[in-house]
Amino acid sequence: MKQQILKQRSEIPDIFKWHLEDIIDSNEKWEEEFLQLEQMISEENKFSGHLGDNVETLIACFEWMDDLSRRIEDLYSYARMRRDEDNRQTIYQAMSDRAGMLSVRIGSLFSFVVPELLSLSEKRLEEYTRNDKIRLYTHAIDDIVRKREHVLSAVEEKLLAETGEIAQAPSMIFTMANNADLKFPMITDENNQKVELTKGNYIQFLESANRRVRKEAFETLYHTYQKQINTWAATLNSSVKTDIFYARTRRYSSVLESSLDDDRVPIKVYDSLINTVHKFLPEMYRYISLRKKALGFDELQMYDIYVPIVPESQKVINYNEAQKMVLDGVRPLGEEYQGILKNAFKSGWIDVYENEGKTSGAYSWGTYSAHPFVLLNHQDNLNSMFTIAHEMGHALHSYFSNRTQPYIYAKYTIFVAEVASTLNEALVMEHLINTVEDRKLLAYLINHYLEQFRGTVFRQTMFAEFEREIHSLVEKGESLTAEKLSKCYLDLNALYYGPDMILDQEIAIEWARIPHFYNAYYVYKYATGFSAATALARGILDEGEPAVNRYLDFLSSGGSDYPIELLRKAGVDMETPQPVEEALKVFGQLITRLEQLL
Repeated sequence: MKQQILKQRSEIPDIFKWHLEDIIDSNEKWEEEFLQLEQMISEENKFSGHLGDNVETLIACFEWMDDLSRRIEDLYSYARMRRDEDNRQTIYQAMSDRAGMLSVRIGSLFSFVVPELLSLSEKRLEEYTRNDKIRLYTHAIDDIVRKREHVLSAVEEKLLAETGEIAQAPSMIFTMANNADLKFPMITDENNQKVELTKGNYIQFLESANRRVRKEAFETLYHTYQKQINTWAATLNSSVKTDIFYARTRRYSSVLESSLDDDRVPIKVYDSLINTVHKFLPEMYRYISLRKKALGFDELQMYDIYVPIVPESQKVINYNEAQKMVLDGVRPLGEEYQGILKNAFKSGWIDVYENEGKTSGAYSWGTYSAHPFVLLNHQDNLNSMFTIAHEMGHALHSYFSNRTQPYIYAKYTIFVAEVASTLNEALVMEHLINTVEDRKLLAYLINHYLEQFRGTVFRQTMFAEFEREIHSLVEKGESLTAEKLSKCYLDLNALYYGPDMILDQEIAIEWARIPHFYNAYYVYKYATGFSAATALARGILDEGEPAVNRYLDFLSSGGSDYPIELLRKAGVDMETPQPVEEALKVFGQLITRLEQLL
């Protein structure tokens, strides 16, 4: 019986690998730059204690911080992405660790700036911000001043900055255990061949038309995680305690308040998302009921949730075909957008295929000094095509922001990050739905679109509610045991999936494999971003050029304003429940349309 084994990195053709040399051209150059930067930060800090001298000194200090930040960004990004190519490579483990430690030292070096600025009189700060010479940094200064009550003394800020490496420990331990050490057994696929289960092909197996394959993949994955369940619980518990330490140290009432304050997002936006999704849970139950009926099952199991309702319409889509589908879908965004995307596909932006030791999933990353980069683990299916659309949305957002904004404002916040990626997916989906003539394929696409809603709005909101629950437990003084985590997670699955779903006990430990839980209150932004993107995409398709221009201005804005304001300028107001409600109304309409097709 033939076995399918993951390829080694060396077996992947270079045309399917990213060109990290566009950041730093060799490991030797990396070492030279590392030593230079290390020497620079060892020199006497000439700005500490002098920010109140004159506006020229403050400007020079901001420029000094920008320069060091750009250089450590290059070092860390190069080393970390090299490590992600194959997490077993100890040289890149060491390089990313060293760059991480140097980044913490640089953060510590900068720690005097905020408390020293806030020690200046309001009159002095007002004089500075009125000076045309410092106009570039006015928004950054305003953002510092608004957080005055959460800033510590210079000594305390320095000490807090130096805890950064320790604070990364839970996430780092999870990442290494999950990506480098965790190995799954072989399973038997649809062709009766033994295949190694990986995090990369897991969802592909759950989409299999063969229910035995789905069940085997599902149980094999979670039984593997179950073997270290107490370790996963202790790691997540430590991460939540770290979140609470930083929130309380900065005098926030909760981790939620602290996390949202970085983007100046009101807590009501978070609570409104959960409450609005709860209001639409009957639509989710309706979808689950339709799925059960369409599949012809007496009982719907958790491992049946990804299989297409119209399995005979599954398409094999190779990487080149996937690129063309994405390009066709984003045509409404104009020739310039398409041209940049075409260039990205052929210019070493993307690392395409899975290999042994490679970090799972997909992401877009990069530096201000170079173009964006995208990590994929491509499979030849529709889901992977949409992943390309998604990650290239991130990449082009970064490209436009880096091209337009100065370094200090080039980075956009996570709150708006998912808008560009999801809008790409929405445009590609709308294009496909409106051009496909085959009734079964159309049903398949609508089912896929419904799955995007389920996975991005409902599932991520469930994750958001889980995060709120577990942080609340620890904030009350309780400890997160594996049993508590699993009960909380199972109860939420019961709420979100409704009475027609059989809750396999394995799903209770799904929390153990979710990396986003190590970045507090991150996942809700997928749901709000999806909702905003749905509204913006509809505007682009209905209104045309004016909406496109507003959207490209949004992509080019980076972090030059607060995210709520950036989205408001683009055409959606996230301080109201309307975008989420409108998105979920579309979800209901799609269910009706699918019912008519089946």
